[in-house]
Amino acid sequence: MNSEDLRLCFIGDSFVHGTNDPECLGWSGRLAASARRRGYPLTCYNLGVRRETSSDIAKRWLNEAKPRLPESCKPFIVFSFGINDTAMEDGKLRVAELESIDNTRSILRSANGLYSVLMIGPPPIADADHNLRVGRISTLFAAVAEQEKVPFLSVFEMLSRDSVWMTEISRNDGSHPSAGGYARFAAIVETWPGWWFR
Repeated sequence: MNSEDLRLCFIGDSFVHGTNDPECLGWSGRLAASARRRGYPLTCYNLGVRRETSSDIAKRWLNEAKPRLPESCKPFIVFSFGINDTAMEDGKLRVAELESIDNTRSILRSANGLYSVLMIGPPPIADADHNLRVGRISTLFAAVAEQEKVPFLSVFEMLSRDSVWMTEISRNDGSHPSAGGYARFAAIVETWPGWWFR
């Protein structure tokens, strides 16, 4: 058993929050539970907020992370967002593409100087047109993460082909799955070589 004070913040949107999961775990809660079962004494904080964009997260993430990740601990952050940036509202993107890129670069550059950081790309939803934008922003975020030397995992392609994920989001609100879909998301992250708590 590792005796270190390991602390992890998941920061992002409704998918980080685990919206619509009847087990109230989402993918982040499942990863945290699995890490604990593997013997990591991990304290986790779910800082996912519904409808938030990269602009919202850029404003709040550091103030929320600081009190949860004191200097005495070994600190980790996982960022995941993008769906809401690419949503159309009043005929335009909620966040312009270049602004999304700038926000992401600012977030990752600041965080990477303070904590161990990963970024998980946005998942697909049940709207084909929206998914074109989600796939593109995921690719752009991956490029930013590479430039900032932050490991990035794209889940978009794998979940697009996952029958459980796609079936559950279609049966629910068109965006969020139930427990099975979140379990598939968590499994993708957990088998990724970049995941810390394997």
